[in-house]
Amino acid sequence: MEDLQAAVSQAIGLVVAGDPTLAQIVLLSLRVSLTAVLLAALVGLPLGALLAVARFPGRAAVVTFLNALMGLPPVVAGLLIYLLLSRAGPLGSLGLLFTPTAMIIAQAVLVAPILAALTRQVMEGLWEEYAEQLRSFGAGPARAVPTLLWDGRFALLTVLLAGFGRASAEVGAVMIVGGNIEGFTRVMTTAIALETSKGDLPLALALGLVLMTIVLAVNALAQGLRDRGMRLA
Repeated sequence: MEDLQAAVSQAIGLVVAGDPTLAQIVLLSLRVSLTAVLLAALVGLPLGALLAVARFPGRAAVVTFLNALMGLPPVVAGLLIYLLLSRAGPLGSLGLLFTPTAMIIAQAVLVAPILAALTRQVMEGLWEEYAEQLRSFGAGPARAVPTLLWDGRFALLTVLLAGFGRASAEVGAVMIVGGNIEGFTRVMTTAIALETSKGDLPLALALGLVLMTIVLAVNALAQGLRDRGMRLA
């Protein structure tokens, strides 16, 4: 019990003192996760909105496949990206393996299906509400997508939060493609796993505290922006 209390006390000390190692890991984690969510949003949000309004043969199969990808095992995604980026892979010449860029790609691949599937659910409700009005203006699916995305922007904040939560909590895929290299590709989740296995509980606890604080802060900020935006709207 005393050892645990000492570890917690040391963890808080690391956070308060702004330990350089801790700060480097946190900053890299934020850069990787936020970039991955941004890239995933550029693909996932329009794709989800398009699936909500478009009707075509095989749509049900596409939706089912997209929903299945929400549960894609991270280690499988990491393995596939590893094979693509390895020296023997088709993209091996780019030299991206074991770099933050590879980690961003891995997280984006995992997050994009989640954003697309959740966006489709949100946009389907809006499409049912505005379909007749948009059709009367001559707006087809392609022209309706930007309108629906803008109208549902506050609801989509929750979707983006889900994506950020998935990215920031990722371990398996980023471990495979990033290598967990100290000072280069070590992020909060991989560092927590490593330091816990080494018995370095103070650093692991400090990273855990920072990670939880970031997630809570982002959720609170998004909720505040959503409430304010809805009031203004």
